[in-house]
Amino acid sequence: MAAKKFYATGRRKTSVARVWVKEGNGNILVNNMEVAAYFGRPTSVMVVNQPFDLTDTRGRFDVYAYVDGGGKSGQAGALRHGVSRALLEVNPDWRTNLKKAGLLTRDPREVERKKYGRRKARRRFQFSKR
Repeated sequence: MAAKKFYATGRRKTSVARVWVKEGNGNILVNNMEVAAYFGRPTSVMVVNQPFDLTDTRGRFDVYAYVDGGGKSGQAGALRHGVSRALLEVNPDWRTNLKKAGLLTRDPREVERKKYGRRKARRRFQFSKR
């Protein structure tokens, strides 16, 4: 019998991650690439591995994920959110650790839109008296 897959969706900024977790030996594929090769920076790989470190399951699950939208940092956060939610499907007892670390809460912060008459969202143009 094939290993059961657990699915979850993670979101961060404008990024969406579709995540499948199954029993395995710790392989993480993001858009059909190794996680280190896809993100390129060790901090993003560390962010993705946080749920496994909290639940003491690093190397026990394989992750297959498709991320879309936003930048690499937002995608790493979306992947972390998705992995956390998928691990919750595997074992609901891990909820307390994941919730305490804030990994189950979707970060609601989004980029504020630029307003007319301003240089950015809130930054004004330089004032000149003369």
